[in-house]
Amino acid sequence: MDWDAQLYDKSHDFVAAYGGSLLGLLPDRLDFVVDLGCGTGALTGPLTAKATRVVGIDASPDMIAQARLRLPQVEFLVMDACEMPWNGCVDALFSNAALHWIEDQERLTATMARVLRPGGMLVCEFGARGNIGRLRAAFAEAFQTALGSEGLGPAYLNSERFYFPSADEYAARLARHGFSVRLAEEYDRPTPLKGGKEGLARWMSQFFAQDLDCLPPAAQENVFSAVADALRASLWDGGQWIADYRRLRVVAVKH
Repeated sequence: MDWDAQLYDKSHDFVAAYGGSLLGLLPDRLDFVVDLGCGTGALTGPLTAKATRVVGIDASPDMIAQARLRLPQVEFLVMDACEMPWNGCVDALFSNAALHWIEDQERLTATMARVLRPGGMLVCEFGARGNIGRLRAAFAEAFQTALGSEGLGPAYLNSERFYFPSADEYAARLARHGFSVRLAEEYDRPTPLKGGKEGLARWMSQFFAQDLDCLPPAAQENVFSAVADALRASLWDGGQWIADYRRLRVVAVKH
């Protein structure tokens, strides 16, 4: 998926803001930390206070370019997380709001286990079971209608694109790959979206871009309007949209 890094920083900086508390779960005085799915580097900077070496990785070249502008002194790499090259030498993997985008979770978990040293930590937070459930359902219905009106057929697979596990499911996956899970908790996090009435459309433009790209602009606007109509009673508070986020926070140690 192509990311608009400037739009992300301008309209969706809540992603990093909410992830800030995750930093406190990492110990200090580490040698080597990898920020997995670092985005534009908003949380990579604070990581440099905890480790001698910090490397930020992201699959998006646009995100990495923005991160390098933000923090020219930090090493950033365009990289698929499943292809991390380090072997048994990383003290901690840190990841905020990124793991749910990765399709091959078995390969990812095996890779994370491989790169961490014994006693190394995984500290992460991403979408939990039920995350953006109302948003996804409303978008799926509106998008299917738009596809039909454009003669593109009814197929819609967005709900299968994200990995939103329960705490028990993810803890079991980590255990199979040699992790001892210290924390795995799900929690609701209703999240205000910037932009007033336009906040929901801006959010969809960023996070559902891969789907929307197949539609002409007029059809995209129809989708935005239909989703807003469907969700106004439940997610609009009179001044802003409140996305129905649900998160999974994990701390695990490699055996």
